[in-house]
Amino acid sequence: MEAAEIRKLAALEHQHWWYRERRRVLARSLDALVRTGEKPGRALDVGAAGGGNTRVLRGRGWDATALEYGEEGAGVARGRGLPVIRGDAIALPMADDALDLVVAYDVLEHIEDDKSAVREIARVLRPGGTALVAVPCDMELWSEHDTAVGHFRRYDRDGLLNLLSSAGLRIEEVRSWNVLLRPVAAWRRKRSTGSDLEDLSPLVNLGLSAVIAAERYLPVGKLPGVSVLVRARRQDPVGSSPRPGTD
Repeated sequence: MEAAEIRKLAALEHQHWWYRERRRVLARSLDALVRTGEKPGRALDVGAAGGGNTRVLRGRGWDATALEYGEEGAGVARGRGLPVIRGDAIALPMADDALDLVVAYDVLEHIEDDKSAVREIARVLRPGGTALVAVPCDMELWSEHDTAVGHFRRYDRDGLLNLLSSAGLRIEEVRSWNVLLRPVAAWRRKRSTGSDLEDLSPLVNLGLSAVIAAERYLPVGKLPGVSVLVRARRQDPVGSSPRPGTD
């Protein structure tokens, strides 16, 4: 993502409906891990930009580091008091089996060689460690927004699950996100001439926040959305074959 987009993100993410709800999605995923007996440990937030998700991780007790390729995002994260590593997702500067959790939210679509990035995520996770991945879905939604923010692709479910499984990650949960607003996104993207990241009026922001929040309570995770969320676990060396799962 270009420096200008990083600056816009950092300025908007505190109040913008999409970023606020995405942080809640991450927090709920972390809470679900704890309920299954997972204790907070070492974590890496890949493609952290200004570190919004890193702060969620640290707030939930994880020893989390932000990994950011660009100087702009790394500088914002450091300015927020977060531990930051400058690095490339296709060559993570971490030892094998070093981490309990890797978060890669809206990262893989920015990487041309996404296969190498996923292999690196699997490499740095300990056996049994967890990967939380979010990507934009469905090439039918491709627009000038994707071009403006540096996307190489949007994913379909099968393609994403095959990508993760091929690196030795066992899929535990997959669900759609931003389902209720997909028709609005599709309409807007057809008219898009650039990035959709913009400051919204308080009333519009409030309305969109209410709609996306409703998804927390509705069984819509199997319907088409704007994003796909996956929880996967690195297999033990003698683990079973990967198998897709659904919510």
